[in-house]
Amino acid sequence: MKRIVQIWLFIAVVFAHNAKAQDLIADNTTPATQRTTIYLLPNVYPAVIIDGDTVACMSLHDFIKYSPLRFASNREQVQYTKLIRDVKKTLPYAKEIAVIITETYEYMETLPNDKAKQQHLNQMERHLKDVYTPKMKKLTRSQGQLLIKLVDRETNSSSYHIVDAFMGSGKAFFWNAFASIFGNSLKKRYNPYAEDRLTERACVLVEQGAF
Repeated sequence: MKRIVQIWLFIAVVFAHNAKAQDLIADNTTPATQRTTIYLLPNVYPAVIIDGDTVACMSLHDFIKYSPLRFASNREQVQYTKLIRDVKKTLPYAKEIAVIITETYEYMETLPNDKAKQQHLNQMERHLKDVYTPKMKKLTRSQGQLLIKLVDRETNSSSYHIVDAFMGSGKAFFWNAFASIFGNSLKKRYNPYAEDRLTERACVLVEQGAF
C-alpha cells in the first residue's frame, strides 16, 4: 500500500510539473497572438502592438563611412569632382540597363522557341535604340567609358559578354570594334579593389545620397 501511494505521489508531481511548464509556454506565446499590425505616418513604417507598446519595424540599409580623401594637388581634387559628376549622370543608366537585362532574360525564358525569342530581342533592340540613343549622344567620351564599367558593376558581366549572350558573337565583335574607334572597349572589367577604387567610392556615396 505504501508503495502504491509513493507511485501515485510521483505521478502527481510529474503531472503538476508538466502543467506548470505548459502554463509558462502559454504565457510566453499569448502576447504573440495579441499583436496587431499598424502603420506609422508620415513615413509609413509597419509596427506591432506588444503588451500595449507600439514597436516600429524597419529595415536599415548598410551604411559605409569613408575617411576623408587627401589630394596631392588641386588637379586631383578637380578630377575627383569630375568623377562624382560623371557617376551621378551614368550610374542611373547602368542600373536601368541591369533591370532591363534581368527582365528580358526572365521573359525570354517563358517564350516557346528560338524564333519567338529572336523576335522579342529584335523588338527590344529597336526600343532601346529609340530610347537610349538620344541619351547616349549626350555623354562625353569619358562618361561612355565609365558607363561600360558601371554596367559591369551592376550586372557582374562585361558589356561584351552581355551583347554576346543576347545578340550573338557577331554583333558583340562589331559593337566592340565600333567602340574602339572612340577609345572604348566593351571588354573592360570593373575592379573596385584596384583601378576603380575611387569610382566605387563615388558610386557608394552617390547611392547613399551624400552627393
